[in-house]
Amino acid sequence: MSSFGAELEVHIASLRRYARALLRNRADAEDLVQEALARAIARADSFQTGTNMRAWLFTILHNVHVNQVRSRASRPDEVTVESVENRLTTPARQEERVEVREMMRALDELPDEQRQVLLLVALEGLKYEEVAEMIGVPIGTVMSRLSRGREAVRAKLANGASVALRRVK
Repeated sequence: MSSFGAELEVHIASLRRYARALLRNRADAEDLVQEALARAIARADSFQTGTNMRAWLFTILHNVHVNQVRSRASRPDEVTVESVENRLTTPARQEERVEVREMMRALDELPDEQRQVLLLVALEGLKYEEVAEMIGVPIGTVMSRLSRGREAVRAKLANGASVALRRVK
């Protein structure tokens, strides 16, 4: 056995202890040490005789560990299909889509002034004062347009679709 191999063997126990303490898992620690030793042997020609081999080995071990952590962080956790199979289905949403389509048709039929106020208050959640300032009309005009717009939409949706129009003051 070469002097490189003999000196390497002296430090394996230290590498194992450090890896176990670092990872808190015996199997993962063994894998880490094995990978670090494989890299050290593959790069034996880069080791400078007379320098601290223990520090060199720990540096390799540390770099392998950092690379593994980064690699795991960039990949999602692997799971079996069986463990998530019940979450792979999507519930039917046809009713929601029909309601949204009916609501959009009712909104499209409103005059621009009513639709604008209704969207700003009900959809965007703005306060009456904010809408009045934004479009440059008195707050009473905002309230009037909003009330007329809501009533028109309710009348158009009265055929059975019940859609709540949010009230914001």
